[in-house]
Parts: sequence; structure tokens; C-alpha cells
Amino acid sequence: MQQTEEIIVLDFGSQYTQLIARRVRELGVYSEIKPYHTPIAELEAIRPKGIILSGGPSSVYAKDAPLPDRRIFDLGCPVLGICYGLQVIAHLFGGEVEGADRREYGRASIEIDDHSDLLQNLAPQIEVWMSHGDHLTRLPKDFTVMAHTPNAPIAAIKNNRGIYGIQFHPEVAHTPQGMDILANFIRISGCSSTWSPEAFVDATVQEIRRLVGDNKVLCALSGGVDSTVAAYLVGRAIGHQLTCVFVDTGLLRQDEAPQVCSFFVHADFDFLFVDAAERFLGRLAGIIDPEQKRKIIGEEFIRVFEEQAEKIGDIDYLVQGTLYPDVIESTSVRGPSATIKSHHNVGGLPDEMGLELIEPLRQLFKDEVRRVGQEIGVPAVILQRHPFPGPGLAVRILGEITPARLNVLKQADKIFIKELQANKIYDEIWQAFAILLPVQTVGVMGDERTYENVIALRAVTSMDGMTADWAVIPPHLLAHIANRIINEVKGVNRVVYDISSKPPSTIEWE
Repeated sequence: MQQTEEIIVLDFGSQYTQLIARRVRELGVYSEIKPYHTPIAELEAIRPKGIILSGGPSSVYAKDAPLPDRRIFDLGCPVLGICYGLQVIAHLFGGEVEGADRREYGRASIEIDDHSDLLQNLAPQIEVWMSHGDHLTRLPKDFTVMAHTPNAPIAAIKNNRGIYGIQFHPEVAHTPQGMDILANFIRISGCSSTWSPEAFVDATVQEIRRLVGDNKVLCALSGGVDSTVAAYLVGRAIGHQLTCVFVDTGLLRQDEAPQVCSFFVHADFDFLFVDAAERFLGRLAGIIDPEQKRKIIGEEFIRVFEEQAEKIGDIDYLVQGTLYPDVIESTSVRGPSATIKSHHNVGGLPDEMGLELIEPLRQLFKDEVRRVGQEIGVPAVILQRHPFPGPGLAVRILGEITPARLNVLKQADKIFIKELQANKIYDEIWQAFAILLPVQTVGVMGDERTYENVIALRAVTSMDGMTADWAVIPPHLLAHIANRIINEVKGVNRVVYDISSKPPSTIEWE
């Protein structure tokens, strides 16, 4: 869906790039991330109201340093360079960037020399978050200094063409007045700040009606937040032209299939249940590689939906609950950033499909999806559910997928989730689940030696799934959960808790 107002973030590999786009959206303006090398013709077609150059780990003087097309500065919109983005601006406009004897990471205090434009209405001295080695030592022609620190004499710059650069990161919480700086840039860009869940719903409903017309549409419905919000959104647009298909792949959590069916049996769209467990598990027999698992599941999903479409007749479109983080992690849209994994809704799709995709949530982060869901009346019991991967338990069983291994994981996972809910911390956690590891360990049960499976527990806190911290669950509760799993799930004699954050780890194990 084309936005009337948009600020583009060009990514140079920063760990904070997604956060920049999120902050701009929080200020009421749609923002999208593009690779630093996005062709100028593509940017011209978007007609952005402003462009932000992200930070990044590179040096502008390094071999193959990421640099944008210099013509971005001639598009007639303001440009803001953050950290490495500042250095890119300085380098391209003839300034000088040098490696510092003393690098600057973490909190710093900057003195503001020029309170106009970008730094308007800020205190004379503000706390900021620095993360840089190189720094600007000589101003480009026609630029002036806006702020400095003892370690960075040039911490913010501007010229009279609406080009700005700051050495610190306004998008992180450690820069308390960072949102004020981004709000100033939005004001300079002339944006009206009208982007909101309500506006998104209205525009998307109109776009779906225009696209679909009188045709019938099929929706891949899992019962999770994403696919459910997508179904409700499309249902609002076209009503009973929409048929939602829920497929039991055999890879769902314990008792999930009847639970999901109960959610939608009386919905305002048509609902179909397909039991395809035997079919999926047959295709996955003997498969160990996680990418191969995803590809098989993605292809089999599409084949099931194509078959259902043929039975219903006259269906040309398939709705999926793809989100913006799915797209980011599945393709190298972030310039130098590598693809982390193919997502079931993106990289796992076959090259040839008989249905055209409709992905109404493709531009949204997870929390934005939940707000849209609230706007269109999705039940809270669904909106509060933790994310569940498209491939289901296939990527939570490391190694071969068998009915016996599935049964072990389903039981352990159910105990974990039920205990989090019973202890009223489920809603404080972004995502929690169990993983069955492909190892066995020695144990003692009663007077006998055992050699059985290991279950890993994973729980994280996050805002959007792009970054995450491991959840601090009380030790006594973890001990209780582990004790229940070992005692109640036959075949498990050891439980471990994953305390890795993202990055460097991902949330899921595969």
C-alpha cells in the first residue's frame, strides 16, 4: 500500500535501524527501511518526505565502504544522518573523518551550540547515547556545527539545504530527548503525522476492496495474532467473499486445533478445517536441516490451499499474515545485513503458485498489528497470544521430526505455558516455548540409570521481536516447571533454560 507521507530509512548495517523506523512511526509518520544502495529511481518513485541514514559498523574510508547514491541529496527532501550516516554526509560533501584515539561508546553529555531546526526546544546540555570509533574532524563546505562533546568537537552539523548529521543515536531510550529530535526532523520534513492504526485500517480496507473486486479470497489462518488480524481485516473489506482455512499440520501445540476451531466457527467469514497432519509429517520424515524443513512446509501449505481453492472454485487470492520483521529477516533489505533465515510466509514459499498473495500486514511491526487488531475488534484472548512460527513445532524439534518426539515436546511445552499463565507472568513475556534438543543425557530416576532427552526452555521479552532479552523468571518457578516436566513427560530427564539475547542469538532455535 503506497503511503501519502513516508520517511525512508537507508540502512548501513546498524543494530538500531529497525528502531529508527519504529520511532518515526510512533510519531505518526509511516517509515520504511531500504538498503543503502537502493536505486535512485526507486526512491524518486516513493517521493519521500524525508530520508534518514542509519548508523553502521563501517568506516567511510574502508574498502567497499557502504555509500549511497549521492543523488539522494538532490531529491528535494531533508536528510538526517545518524552516527555513520553523519560520517557519510561529511565524506560525500568534502569533510574529513578520522579514527579517534579514544572511541566513544555509551552515555555522553553534549553541549548544544545551535538550538534552531533539528535541535529546537532542547536543553543547553543533554544526555545522549554514543557508539562510534571514527569521528568528524573537518566540516564539509557550507556546513555549521550544532553541538559538541569533549571527545567529539563536531557532534551535530547542518547546512542550508536541509541536510543534518548527528554523531549520537536519538532512536534509543538512552537518549532521553531523542524523540524530540526525531519529531523536529519530522516537522522539518513537512509531515502531518496522521499515520495511525485507524488510518491504516481505513486505507487498507479500501485497497483490498479495489484489488479483489467481486472475486473470492482464501486466507491461511493459524489462530495466531498475525493471521487472525489479517483475516479480520480482509473480512471487514469483503465479508463472506473470504474463506479462512485452518490446516492442522500435526506440528501445532497440544490441543491447539480444537481451540482454534472454537475461535472462528461463528466468525463473519467462511471457515474450513483441514486435517493434513499425516501429509506434512510424511514429507518431513528424515529431514534434519531447518531450512529444508521450512521449504517443505511452505510448499505443502501452498499446495493444500491451492487444492482448497480448486474445490471452492473461482479463487485467485491467498491472504497471509506476513509482518514487516518477517520481510526484513528473510531478505537482505538492510543493505549489508545478511539474511538471518527464510520465513515461512516469505522465503519458504515455492517459486510457482496458482494464487496471488495478499499480505495486508506486510508493512507492520508486531505491536502495530495488535493495535490494528484492537481497532477492528479481534478478541483480546487472541491478541494476547505469544507468537508462534509458521512451521510450528518443526523448528522447535532439533533434528528429525517423529510422532514420538512431537509428543514429548507438546507435553513439555504445555506444562511450561500453563505454569506461566497460572503464575500470571505469561502476559509480561513476548514469547515462551520449549525446544526438544537432539541430545540425550545420563540421569538417575529412582534406583535406575536413564539416558533420555533434554528439553530447553526459552522465554524472552521484546517490543517487536527484532531484538529481545531473556526473561527473568523466578528461580523457584523455573525449578517447579523443570520438576513437573521431568516427572510428567516420559522420556525427559533434564531441563535447561536459555539465557541468550537477540542479538547475537535469534529467538527461535532454528
